[in-house]
Amino acid sequence: MKNTLVQIIFFCFLAQLHAQVENDKLLHFGAGALSGAVGGLLASEISDGDRAWTFAGAVGTSLLVGLAKESLDKKNSNTWDNADLGATVLGGVTVGVTIDLFSGKKRRKRKQLTLALY
Repeated sequence: MKNTLVQIIFFCFLAQLHAQVENDKLLHFGAGALSGAVGGLLASEISDGDRAWTFAGAVGTSLLVGLAKESLDKKNSNTWDNADLGATVLGGVTVGVTIDLFSGKKRRKRKQLTLALY
């Protein structure tokens, strides 16, 4: 029930955000969120759930995707947009925080206690 409520609030917030921000920035945010999710989850698996590495993986991956996209834009149309890069990184930050909130700190502590007992 708690997750459902959070999702409903999140989608209502996105509906309001869509009215204020142009479509290009939403696409950049979505690309940053998607790449951040992949990077954050991979970093979490590699580091056994370390919060710092998970957040760094999410933000770092979205930053790399944003830099690659803006580099292609600079090469093709001679324009670099820092706002697009910021929207991409913001997507990664959002996913990094979300992964941290829903990753289950109690499970990590329980796992550490179990390993300490053996």
